[in-house]
Amino acid sequence: MTFLKPRLLPGFFVLCIFALMQQTPFLEAVSVTKNYDDSKASGVNNISISIEPGKITAIVGESGSGKSTLLKLLYGLLSPDEGTVSFRGEEIWGPEIKLIPGHDSMKMVTQHTDDLNLFATVYENIAQLLPNTDIEYKASETEKHLKQLNIDRLRSKRVFDLSGGEKQRVAIARSLIKKPEVLLLDEPFNQVDASFREGLQQNIRTIVQETGLTVILVSHDPAEVLSMADELVVIRNGEIVESGSPEELYRQPQMLYTAKLLSNRTILNNEEALLCGIKTEKEVVAVGPENVILTSSLTRKDWTVKQILFKGFFEDVILEKDGVTLRATNLEKGRFTEGDKVHIRISSYLEY
Repeated sequence: MTFLKPRLLPGFFVLCIFALMQQTPFLEAVSVTKNYDDSKASGVNNISISIEPGKITAIVGESGSGKSTLLKLLYGLLSPDEGTVSFRGEEIWGPEIKLIPGHDSMKMVTQHTDDLNLFATVYENIAQLLPNTDIEYKASETEKHLKQLNIDRLRSKRVFDLSGGEKQRVAIARSLIKKPEVLLLDEPFNQVDASFREGLQQNIRTIVQETGLTVILVSHDPAEVLSMADELVVIRNGEIVESGSPEELYRQPQMLYTAKLLSNRTILNNEEALLCGIKTEKEVVAVGPENVILTSSLTRKDWTVKQILFKGFFEDVILEKDGVTLRATNLEKGRFTEGDKVHIRISSYLEY
């Protein structure tokens, strides 16, 4: 009996390889635990996370929640006590095994910028990471990264003479010049002045869009992550408690912890909520300042303006009634003064 061999088209093999690639996670941690001093209150506990390529993932949480520990585990600066961390299907080795810790396809930038040569120029700090085998390529790549991070005007300055925010830009440019697949940022904007912070965030977003770079950042500032990230991962006491898009988690957080973390919401109990006209059977209500509407009722003015906080183009108005305090956003500056009596309406709220 003769068996005929099936004829497989070349495209079939391409599809098979593509399918296998699709099944292999890009960067993931599976059931990872890392504690310090045998204390479960420190580090991370049984965390599993999968990072999508070509996107900005932000890890947020209170101080001491385990954000930086998770970032170091993903990079390979720390080894897990339990579980595994892998990149493109291969385990990431920690400092006990790898002589120079940190995965070769990744770069990490912290708020300290310790690896910069303080007495070399900005240009030299970036260019020195490329070999002299192709001088033309080295020069063009350095020029490109100077422009990408908006530090071309600083090229001849010594790093020692730069501000903290300028050093941060140099450190990021220096990390990107060797074309890593993943850039990890640990509180990257702490040293950056507020006026330049948004520009640096936009620079990074543009680089991600143009190159497909994957960015993982840790931040304690909700304004940073809401405007910059594609995906938020919320961590509490060493465990991931919630994840999703910034808009999803801001508008409909499943946990009170997340609601408080991402916005300056007022937290009310049942009785306090009733004073605000909110009837609920839940234990806690969270009200965002943008959802407290100050009305011009002639008959009901039962809240007192206790304080007005200047916020630039808007004001935060602190209101009080029978011992309950609310924060409201007011776009009509000068409309109220301290001691005024007003009425309020709550447009929306969260219940827990």
